[in-house]
Amino acid sequence: MPPTPPDFLRPLLAAPVAIFGGGASGYAVLALLGKLGAQGVIFDQKGGAPGTVNNFGPAEARAHPVVVFSPGFPPSHPWLVTARDAGCECLAELDFASIFWRGSVVAVTGTNGKTTLTEFLTHVLRSIGHDAHATGNIGFPFSQLVADTDAGTLIASDKIAVCEVSSFQAETLHHFRADATLWTNIAEDHLERHGGMEQYFAAKWALVARTAAGGFFAGTSVQRFAQKSGRALPAGAHVFTEGKTPDPRLAGTVFGAYPQYENFLLAAAWWQHADLPESALFAATRSFPAGRHRLARVGEVEGVTWWNDSKATNFHAVEAALASFPSPVRLIAGGRAKGGDVAGFVRRIARQVKEAYLIGETSGELAAECTAQKIPHVVCSDLAEAVHRAAEAADPGDQVLLSPGFASFDLFRSYEDRGNQFESLVNNLGTTSTLR
Repeated sequence: MPPTPPDFLRPLLAAPVAIFGGGASGYAVLALLGKLGAQGVIFDQKGGAPGTVNNFGPAEARAHPVVVFSPGFPPSHPWLVTARDAGCECLAELDFASIFWRGSVVAVTGTNGKTTLTEFLTHVLRSIGHDAHATGNIGFPFSQLVADTDAGTLIASDKIAVCEVSSFQAETLHHFRADATLWTNIAEDHLERHGGMEQYFAAKWALVARTAAGGFFAGTSVQRFAQKSGRALPAGAHVFTEGKTPDPRLAGTVFGAYPQYENFLLAAAWWQHADLPESALFAATRSFPAGRHRLARVGEVEGVTWWNDSKATNFHAVEAALASFPSPVRLIAGGRAKGGDVAGFVRRIARQVKEAYLIGETSGELAAECTAQKIPHVVCSDLAEAVHRAAEAADPGDQVLLSPGFASFDLFRSYEDRGNQFESLVNNLGTTSTLR
């Protein structure tokens, strides 16, 4: 039997729920509503599947007293403004799902590293027999997890949701509660939505109030920005994550060096807090696979080594990738802008770039900054041209790195699509390839 909705929500579910967004999270909400014996209608400006509605006005607001919205809808979206003005109960997808979850929640956030940390915590918890599931911003909506576990019945009480939480999700939470939260780092990202670093930080800071006492853990850059903005982390929350010598026991694993060592330090802090066996944590690093599109070696062609770091969609991620190379690299960068100081970014990486191959909507701006910093560069029409121009110019021993620093949606469906196309292009460079 499905659980009884809370008092504030129960009478409202008699009418169909308006679901904003026809992507994965929207259909996950629809699945959860079905398990609850309720109905939903998907609203999406792009239209889409049969039954999808592409407009939401006052009449629709009167017909749908509950609205559940996907992370892509900012609080200022006209549809949400209309819904709030009409007195609708507006719930973020993550919030809605959390109302019906009966297990534990470990939240993971940060500018970079949160997907790897989410995947690793799930992996290590499973290695010691826990029923852990990676969910949230990682690509598997929380609503889908709840729907798949009998809509939150008591069978879920021993389950652990390791939930990646983006700033888009965190800024509108009201019901979500975490037993623990791990915040990896903070750097420029998503400023096109939040308007500035203070607002971006504040969106994630909302998780502090949504986390059980003693369960909050944050890296050094988070502590630094909190102090700068006049905030105080909870007692014992700061984990020293910068400038430490990696533990030799991690040699040969994903976490054997920075930037991934930062993720391990956060995991270890929570692991110790949860009184779980340290030996199991280190053992799990040996069987944890490196994620695709995260500074992954594609292979070598005629003495030139190629690297896929397509998941680097912000400046901090690119800088971390470049820091892992002992000498300047040939860098493929560019995409859709997300805000931030492009001039400062190019200035910081200038010494680490041998030549840049610039793609996407930001290629012109990047070219101007490369000129200012005297970085050799080529503006390319697409990724294929960038790969071929880099291959033509590279000498044996060179490293060619795809680490875009920007969103992929100008030329690609996703960062995965961008990385897959890159690997395909590299694999087709020549018959002398030693790719693996």
